[in-house]
Amino acid sequence: MSMDVEKTLLVTAVAGFGVVLLLDVLFRRQGRPAWPAVSGLLFVVLGLLTAAVAGRWLREAQGPFLTLYDVLLSNLFSLTLVYLVAAWLVPALRRSSAIVVGFLGLLGVWSLTVSAQAVPLPATFDNPWLWLHVTAGKLFLGLCLPAAASALWLLVRTRRLPVEDGDLDAAVWLTLSLAFVCHSFMLIAGAIWAHSAWGRYWAWDSLETWTFITWLCIALLLHARVTFRRMPVAYGWSAVLVVFGLAILTFLGVPFLSVAPHKGVM
Repeated sequence: MSMDVEKTLLVTAVAGFGVVLLLDVLFRRQGRPAWPAVSGLLFVVLGLLTAAVAGRWLREAQGPFLTLYDVLLSNLFSLTLVYLVAAWLVPALRRSSAIVVGFLGLLGVWSLTVSAQAVPLPATFDNPWLWLHVTAGKLFLGLCLPAAASALWLLVRTRRLPVEDGDLDAAVWLTLSLAFVCHSFMLIAGAIWAHSAWGRYWAWDSLETWTFITWLCIALLLHARVTFRRMPVAYGWSAVLVVFGLAILTFLGVPFLSVAPHKGVM
């Protein structure tokens, strides 16, 4: 697949996010179920992203791991896929679909503004533990997104109406807990890969440090959720948003602003 075809697929997918968001808002205002149309179109967008990722992978003969463009493109695919699966398994997560799709659209626009030039992968990347490390990271971020979107939806809703959505609140914490498990496995797999690649399990480079801070924040938040049951739920939802913001900065900011060996891995 040529670069032009790949770009056309990506542009079409980004435009698709815009169409999905518009339909989601229109259906909700009309009081009609939005999910059937939203999920159907998201599957179409996912197909476009799958073709773009596969085409680039085959053309460059390497996985989309290193450059910011690669990371954004592969994350658009993984975030969309994980959200569709999560919303299918936990229907309560569908209520915040507009927020999720809006975020994906912004991420897609960002991907169109960065260079798509490929960079050869280092030899140390040829390791099965890297695949487990990256896959766990994609799952972590993919689960964090619906948790944060639902938390934001609940915050906005409770400011307008004095009600609580117990099933969605439970879905937020379930999804965040699963994200924490994926994050923990990502750290373990990453340490094993680092030992194989560089002869050390941990070096406290900037990405490792901020990744650990993110893990620690999620652990403290989940601990507070279990321990302080009288804590206002809105505080917890706000903390979920802070954690997601920290995760995005860690995964999409730190690797491309530092000169650490980790640069561009995720």
